[in-house]
Amino acid sequence: MFLALAATAGCASGPRAVGPVDPLKYDAMACAELDVAMGTTAAGISRTAISRGTVGQWNVPAWAPGGTKAVTAIQERQTARIDALRQEQIAIDSVRKRKCR
Repeated sequence: MFLALAATAGCASGPRAVGPVDPLKYDAMACAELDVAMGTTAAGISRTAISRGTVGQWNVPAWAPGGTKAVTAIQERQTARIDALRQEQIAIDSVRKRKCR
């Protein structure tokens, strides 16, 4: 049962790179590509935030060992992903301001 819940929450989706954002990779992009990247990043933030809220509303049975810890771990992972996506948006926005406006 828990594995199904973890897969639904994105916990079983495999590791994602949550490292420093390299703004230089956006320098080679055209303005239209930067706009698409910004939209994709915004959609990722929304999707992850909705998932995080859904996980937060789970009623974990008291008999489930480690259930509450698992929910907290999933929420923390999703929060880290949102933070990484926000950093990516900041990098994209700085390049857009410099090149496209």
